[in-house]
Amino acid sequence: MTEKFTFEVTGTDGAARTGIIHTPRGDIGTPAFMPVGTAATVKAMLPESVCATGADIILGNTYHLMLRPGAERIARLGGLHKFMGWGGPILTDSGGFQVMSLAKLRKISEEGVAFQSHIDGAPEFLSPERAMEIQRLLGSDIQMVLDECAAFPATEAEIESSLALSMRWSKRSKAAFGEQLGRACFGIVQGGVFPHLRQRSAEQLVEIGFEGYAVGGLAVGEGQPTMFEVLDTTTPLLPPGRPRYLMGVGKPDDIIGAVTRGIDMLDCVLPTRSGRNGQAFTRAGTLNLRNAQYAEDADPLDFECRCPTCRNFSRAYLHHVVKANEIIASMLLTSHNLTYYQDLMSGLRAAISAGAVADYARECRQNWEADVKMQAD
Repeated sequence: MTEKFTFEVTGTDGAARTGIIHTPRGDIGTPAFMPVGTAATVKAMLPESVCATGADIILGNTYHLMLRPGAERIARLGGLHKFMGWGGPILTDSGGFQVMSLAKLRKISEEGVAFQSHIDGAPEFLSPERAMEIQRLLGSDIQMVLDECAAFPATEAEIESSLALSMRWSKRSKAAFGEQLGRACFGIVQGGVFPHLRQRSAEQLVEIGFEGYAVGGLAVGEGQPTMFEVLDTTTPLLPPGRPRYLMGVGKPDDIIGAVTRGIDMLDCVLPTRSGRNGQAFTRAGTLNLRNAQYAEDADPLDFECRCPTCRNFSRAYLHHVVKANEIIASMLLTSHNLTYYQDLMSGLRAAISAGAVADYARECRQNWEADVKMQAD
């Protein structure tokens, strides 16, 4: 175990790379997918079940935890890791995205953002300093700066103004983070779909100096081709010796495209949310277990999957519990989906190490396309 937060690249294949993030709470193999545990729980999963999928790190959220149960309370109870029973590393988002998307009657100023809680309407205020204080109280291993998440679409002038504020907040966030042995503070590159603004943001963040760099403001409606164009211009601007994190992405094909463009870390609610809605990701495509075609299907979801769901239950059973709204449906499908995502990442890491990531990506896409064609026929 290390006492410091460090990152090493162990292999490359084109822009794609594999490596290890070392933290006092354990190593993180990259490229890594982080299951989302917004409110101190990965929905429908026990912590040991999340670990069994292969996840090295999970994500929590400052906004939700500050409102309920409160950062100070979690600190009094021993910190977020102890509170939720997760011994591995935790990354916490700063809460900026949730403030912009969930909060009522928000008002942004130079100092921060005043808003009303979406839970009870109580007045709240989140500044860069308070966001970092909350994350310190939670004890998270990777802490994100507070930034403004501009709406999409937006004009270049609107993005430029938002970016300037985010960069000022980033500097304040880093100062508030201070020195925390074994923990890391990540900056967030903004700039919308405008390459010169992305470049400006990246350069200013590198000048401030962070242990890692995230790419934010994507997967908000711009479409996959545009997202990939932004990554093509942004990731080469980031220091090669620091982890690169694409926030809020995504579908399996999005993940492959991001990793082949140099991204090391990703998170998304899709595998857990889809599991709660009766959808399963498989090597042959996505299955909707609500469909009547599975009512007497004795096959597992995925013959190649190692998860307990595929080892022990048929598609017919999963169709039944989904239609009956049984809680076990969410548990089984979420477990499967998170396992599928971790196996996808493991496959990417192995392919990068072998210099075969393009072949791996092509094989995955051919399997998905074959499923789409079969369903159309």
